[in-house]
Amino acid sequence: MEIRARAPGKIILAGEHAVVHGSTAVAASIDLYSHVSLRFLGGDEGSIKLSLKDMNLEFSWDLRRLENTLSETDGQFPHPSSLRAYSLEFIQAVASLVDEQSIPEAKIGLSAGVSAFLWLYIQILGFKPSVVTVTSELPLGSGLGSSASFCVSLAAAFLVASGSVTLDSRSAGWAALGEGELELVNKWAFEGEKIIHGKPSGIDNTVSTFGNVIMFRSGELTRIKSSMPIRMLVTNTKVGRNTKALVAGVFERSRRHPDAMASVFSAVDSISKELSSIIQSPVHDDISITEKEGKIEELMEMNQGLLQCMGVSHSSIETVLRTTLRYKLASKLTGAGGGGCVLTLLPALLSNTVVDKVIAELESCGFQCIIAGIGGQGVEISSSDHS
Repeated sequence: MEIRARAPGKIILAGEHAVVHGSTAVAASIDLYSHVSLRFLGGDEGSIKLSLKDMNLEFSWDLRRLENTLSETDGQFPHPSSLRAYSLEFIQAVASLVDEQSIPEAKIGLSAGVSAFLWLYIQILGFKPSVVTVTSELPLGSGLGSSASFCVSLAAAFLVASGSVTLDSRSAGWAALGEGELELVNKWAFEGEKIIHGKPSGIDNTVSTFGNVIMFRSGELTRIKSSMPIRMLVTNTKVGRNTKALVAGVFERSRRHPDAMASVFSAVDSISKELSSIIQSPVHDDISITEKEGKIEELMEMNQGLLQCMGVSHSSIETVLRTTLRYKLASKLTGAGGGGCVLTLLPALLSNTVVDKVIAELESCGFQCIIAGIGGQGVEISSSDHS
C-alpha cells in the first residue's frame, strides 16, 4: 500500500509586516506542492527511511535503536488522534538521532525539517518500518511556505496511514479530506512547524491545509473563498534574507516615526480588507474579471509602495518591479522582503507572448520564474494498493 499526500505552498497577497502591528493581512494557497509518498515495509526490514529526492539525501534509522532511545523519554506511542504536550527531553532526543545522520555542512539547515519528520512519524505511527519519499516544487527559504507544506503533507499521509483520517475508497486520483480531519492535520502540522521555526504564526500551515484564501489579524484567522481565477508570476530573486532582522527594522522605524508609520499600517489594513472583498465578490463575465484585476493591480502597487516606506524592499525586488512595469504589469514583494519572491499579476486576457518575454527578461537577471494559480485546493490524499 502506498499513501501519497500533497500540500500547497502559500503567498501573502497583502499585509506582510503590517500584520505584526495589528493590521489585516491576506494569504492564499498556490498550486505548487510538496509531495510525500509513504510505503510500509514488510518482512524484517527494521528501519524508517526518509528520502529527500530534490536534495539527493537519504536517512535511515534502526527501529530498535529508535525505540530504546525514545521510549526512555516518553514511552507512549503512537497517539495520532490527540496531541499531548511533549517534553523538551523528547525533542532533544529526536534532534540527537538526526545529528547522528551526518547531514552535509552545506545542508545543515535541513536538520530541523528532518527532526520534524521524525517527531511526527513516531508520534503518529510509532515504530513501523517504512520508506517515506519527499519531493517539492517549492523553492526553500523564499517565503512560499515550503516548510509548512512539508509538515502538512507529512501529517496528512501519516494520519491516513494510522487510520485516524479515513479516505473515501471510491475516489480515484487526489481526494480532499473532511473539515474535522483537516483540523487534525493542521494541528499536527503546526507542531512540526514549531520544531522548524520555534514560534510560527500558524498562517502558513493553515493555508496549506485548507487551501483557498485566509484573512488574518491579531491571531484571528478567517477563511474566505476566491470567486475568480487569479494567476501570478512568482519571481524568486534567489536573494536570501534575514526575516528577524527585517521585522526588527520595521519595529525600529515605527519607534522613530510613530505617527507616520501608524498611518502606513492603517493604509495596509484598508488595502487587505478591500482586496479580500474584491476576490470574494461574484464575477458575472470577462468584463467584471478585467475590472477586478485592474483594482487588484492598483492595490498591489499601493501595498508595494507602503512596503518601501517600511524599508523592506531590496535592489533585486526593484529590478523585478522595473522590468514588469515596462510591460504594464503590477508587482509587489511577498513575505519578508529584502530579497525572496515577488508577485506579478497576470491578467486573464494577457497574451502568452508577453508572459514569455517578461519571463525571459527576468531569467536573464538570474531570477527563477514560476507561473502559479492562486487560491486552490488545500492538502489532498491519494492511495494505491500495490499488493
